[in-house]
Amino acid sequence: MKNKRSKLILIFILIAGLVTARFLRQISYFTSSSLNKELYVVKVIDGDTIELSTGEKVRYIGIDTPELRKRDESGWVYSPAPYAEEAKDFNRKLVEGRIVRLEFDVQKRDRYNRLLAYVYIGDEMVNLEMVSQGYAMIYTYPPNVKYVEEFLSAQKHAREDKKGLWIDLEKDIIASSAAGENIGFIRMVETQVLNTYLSERVLILNCRDKFKVAIFQNNLAYFPKVVMRSPDTYFRHKTIKVYGLIKDYKGTPEIIVNDPSQLQISK
Repeated sequence: MKNKRSKLILIFILIAGLVTARFLRQISYFTSSSLNKELYVVKVIDGDTIELSTGEKVRYIGIDTPELRKRDESGWVYSPAPYAEEAKDFNRKLVEGRIVRLEFDVQKRDRYNRLLAYVYIGDEMVNLEMVSQGYAMIYTYPPNVKYVEEFLSAQKHAREDKKGLWIDLEKDIIASSAAGENIGFIRMVETQVLNTYLSERVLILNCRDKFKVAIFQNNLAYFPKVVMRSPDTYFRHKTIKVYGLIKDYKGTPEIIVNDPSQLQISK
């Protein structure tokens, strides 16, 4: 009886050890900042989000694609913005049903508990390929800025070559009064800057019609130095044209500017 009890205790210890080891391996994987072991993509959710065989959802770092859904009174409804379906299809061709590797930056997860990662097929970074082929815009959000220079260069060439979502960008310029009707769309907006707000994290241009332009601190380095010293002097009462993905931020339309090429002062 004693021997039987000892064997049961030993089996329990072995099982507990195996479970603990597996848990620790998972923790080690999802906290590592280097390229990790390969994982299988079971589903492409949209142009910048995928689901892995582990059940984890992964949001691509550094890019943003047009939205497939928008929120209305009943919740989220399928209402694809221009190039949203094309971006999802291109992403699917790259990764669905394939083995990928992940590389993390400073932050590992977003507020929705999705993994934030650079996704690789072999040596090719999928995030960068989405931008270079015109299916995504760069979306530089500190502190995950490891490859900002590569993303900026890829977007510059995609726009110059009028690939994907860049084809029709400059044909239709909208006023800031129409920005709220274009949430989720990539648009060129013309407006006037009323005043500015500079914090340690971001510069906000408060414009007509409650429209805002946000420039994060790490991207301000690409602008003239006077912008950091006195943004009001540089922008206040100026008419500007700014392009990007229009987002809703606390009830107001906003474009995030990652590079000076997105913003032009008219007068």
